[in-house]
Amino acid sequence: MDRVFEARIRIEAPLQRVWDFHERPDALERLSPAFPPVQVRVPGYSLAEGTEVVLRVWLGVIPWTWVARHTAYEPPHRFVDEQISGPFARWTHEHLLEADGPEATWLTDRVTYRAPFGWLGALFGEIPIQLMLHQMFTHRHAVTKRICEA
Repeated sequence: MDRVFEARIRIEAPLQRVWDFHERPDALERLSPAFPPVQVRVPGYSLAEGTEVVLRVWLGVIPWTWVARHTAYEPPHRFVDEQISGPFARWTHEHLLEADGPEATWLTDRVTYRAPFGWLGALFGEIPIQLMLHQMFTHRHAVTKRICEA
């Protein structure tokens, strides 16, 4: 069964500045928290449709190779990446940017996912996955806010 996680933050910066930050080649590395460790093996040099990123991530003590492909690109308002292979049975991450006047932006991250390992993952994985997503997006939004508001 698919689950949805959503995180939203208001950034005191123009829409284009927030979009431009996400377009930077080093954005993913800057947004990745120290824990769980994430290594960018093949960076995506664009958010455009078809661009792929290869990551090495650890879920607990298990390392995974995670391949994601950008499947939607609507500058400066939206881009989507989907897991091609990796730890989840399904993962789609939609990034939404909406101007809040000329000097502020709402950033919403919406992740639709299905836990790995079938019914066992659904039964035992939901709480740890939600905690991981909350920690990850709290970190990502703090970094985005700090950089874009500077």
